[in-house]
Amino acid sequence: MQIEMMNKSHIDGIIEIENESFAIPWSRSSIEKELKNNFAIYAVAIENNKVLGYGGMWHVVNEGHITNIAVHKDYRRKGIGQAIIEKLVEIAEEKEMIGLTLEVRKSNTPALELYKKNGFKLEGIRPEYYEDNKEDAYIMWKYLIPEEDIG
Repeated sequence: MQIEMMNKSHIDGIIEIENESFAIPWSRSSIEKELKNNFAIYAVAIENNKVLGYGGMWHVVNEGHITNIAVHKDYRRKGIGQAIIEKLVEIAEEKEMIGLTLEVRKSNTPALELYKKNGFKLEGIRPEYYEDNKEDAYIMWKYLIPEEDIG
């Protein structure tokens, strides 16, 4: 498996993963727009020309906002999500971001475990954040510099 930066050839694989992973998946046009978005950074896990997983973030000022991380259902629990997070953290450090933030469903235990394992901490809750079922989202942060240096 290798991690590459997203390009047009990955879109079909990403769409497949989006549709099987999320109650409200991003559309093809939304993903295509991310290729043109100067703030968007997406990494894709590839093996034998197959997209196994992907993750992305927006670089906003000095922060990274993780938009999505998802792994194909047949390849979960094999370290692919871990590799994608490591790549996003590496990029964030190269770009001197202060940290990474994300929202995750309260019920998404596998994602919560992965984020906690990678140093993300619960910082808040967005009540009724998800439109499909009004589920709350946890706001999580991973700081890349000491918190006392932020400000």
